[in-house]
Amino acid sequence: MGSPAPSVDASADQNPLTRLTLDELRQRTSVKWRMHPPDVLPLWVAEQDVPLAPPVADALHRAIDLGDTGYSHGTAYAEALGEFAARRWGWHDFRADHTTVVPDVMMGIVEVLRLVTGPGDAVVVCSPVYPPFYAFVGNAGRQVIEAPLGPDLRMDLAALDEAFRRARAGGGRPAFLLCNPHNPTGVVHRRDELEAVATLADRHGLRVISDEIHAPLVLPGTQFTPYLTVAGAANAFALISASKAWNLAGLKAAVAVAGPQAAADLARMPEEVGHGPSHLGVIAHTAAFRAGGQWLDRLLDGLDANRTLLQTLLATHLPSVTYHRPEGTYLAWLDCTRLGIDTGQSDGGPGVASDVAGPAKMFLDHARVALSSGHVFGTGGAGFVRLNFATSPTILTEAVTRMGRAVDAHRSSTGSALG
Repeated sequence: MGSPAPSVDASADQNPLTRLTLDELRQRTSVKWRMHPPDVLPLWVAEQDVPLAPPVADALHRAIDLGDTGYSHGTAYAEALGEFAARRWGWHDFRADHTTVVPDVMMGIVEVLRLVTGPGDAVVVCSPVYPPFYAFVGNAGRQVIEAPLGPDLRMDLAALDEAFRRARAGGGRPAFLLCNPHNPTGVVHRRDELEAVATLADRHGLRVISDEIHAPLVLPGTQFTPYLTVAGAANAFALISASKAWNLAGLKAAVAVAGPQAAADLARMPEEVGHGPSHLGVIAHTAAFRAGGQWLDRLLDGLDANRTLLQTLLATHLPSVTYHRPEGTYLAWLDCTRLGIDTGQSDGGPGVASDVAGPAKMFLDHARVALSSGHVFGTGGAGFVRLNFATSPTILTEAVTRMGRAVDAHRSSTGSALG
């Protein structure tokens, strides 16, 4: 597959988050905009309210015009990712021959788990964490062991040590599924933290698989560290995609990357896994990593402004809600426990992404704002909500204003000291 020619981004100096109106967004047919009725402002699932980056749109239009809709081939995606990783993260020893293209990050994680763990083996996760970690690991026949985050929402190394010990005591070939940056908290792990993870994994004999789908979305003031660049990570894996940063979830493709000592394991990946990615997805992701940098920079500036705006809005309309300012992603993890709303945990448990309970249900029912319910993120999530701030400042302002009014109304109706 030939490399798409870099295009001049005419919107390079514009904030992508301010380009689309609410009426335009409501014409979309994706899950974010069709799960709920039109009066609901959807700030839940990880889709951004942005147009396609021009280099990505150009590459897709060219492919459609050529009828280039066959089977994907070649290493252009991995090479573009390697170039991006060198520019952005200083990852200069990235090797395209230690990669394979997979349908998406979660399917890639499952396939790597099948390579290095067995049925019934333990997979450690740091909760609260992305709900599909529970669902996909369980559906793959592995068991989840939680290592809860600390009060500062960073990895608790003592809890991780204990979870690794329990995982090893269960026998088999355990693994650690790392979320880097962390979803839902927006924490970007420091190099020293990742080095400590590698030391613990080596001590207990766990393989590490790092989900780095949000890696391009590290916000100003913080630096992303690829797990495979830290000392002791040579036998680990990373899964990376342009999906979140360039809003390409519907164009399926991701890259599985092996450390030097894990390359032989990755080479055992069944050939049919590589048939899953979309050819148009590969084209789009390649263009994003190779030519979408200017657009990404404007997006990051817009997200930086939105996280500050969100802080101001919460202080004004929801002062009892604690805002953990994210270092990366476009996700805000909001502590609503002081609102006194029943968490309403269902029997579904972690990983039931459709479950809406507790504060999220109250905000949906009474503010008409859709958020992700914290309890599906595992231990530590009850009483929290996850808010997606990758939207226009206008929509974000209206959503939080509605949420504040809903809390005030709830306080008045119950006589409680909310808000």
